Amino acid sequence: MPATRSRMPAAARPVVAAEPDAARRWGKLVVQALLKLAYPALILCAWRWDAPRVVGCMLFAILWLQRWAGGGTLAASLRRLTTIDWAVVGMLSCASAAIVVTDSELLLRLYPSLVNLGLLIAFGATLVRGPSMIEKFARLGNPDLPPGAVRHTRRVTQVWCAFFVLNGAFSAYTALYWSRASWSLYNGAIAYGLIGVLLVAEVIWRYLVVLPRAARSGAA
Repeated sequence: MPATRSRMPAAARPVVAAEPDAARRWGKLVVQALLKLAYPALILCAWRWDAPRVVGCMLFAILWLQRWAGGGTLAASLRRLTTIDWAVVGMLSCASAAIVVTDSELLLRLYPSLVNLGLLIAFGATLVRGPSMIEKFARLGNPDLPPGAVRHTRRVTQVWCAFFVLNGAFSAYTALYWSRASWSLYNGAIAYGLIGVLLVAEVIWRYLVVLPRAARSGAA
């Protein structure tokens, strides 16, 4: 007697197969988010520890884990780094290594200003080569950006560059003249609060004003 088989509907198979992939993607996103939060959390806690060398080791580890997490093998992650990425990562790696070697609190305090310098280099380079950094982010949600929105993203990238200049300069000032606790509070919390406000304000303005205006201009 022929054996009877229960066949799974074809439409159901991709859903079952996709579940592990979706879980892995979410897992990668969670790990990447935690690593992004690890840096300001470390700066916030650094003033409590009289151990710049230990914090320097942690900064070095966080820097490279951020580049590797969720990107497949380490070799594959390194191949994706551009020349600008290597320059920024190299600068911050040297800074964290110098903190480890010298155990210098001053070098540790100056590290956040170097992070701002690295971000300035990364954002500024996209203004030269294009597309701008904010355009890249905007196209993740809107692949077909109208010309008016593209011009907007370029201006916003310029605003971010100005922010990194001002924030980096003020961060250096806090490193030289503020107490440990005040330096830690600004560079580990207040600065990131300002980044969050600027980021949210730009996204809201883009979706409520820039994109509708560009759509009306295109329709006309």
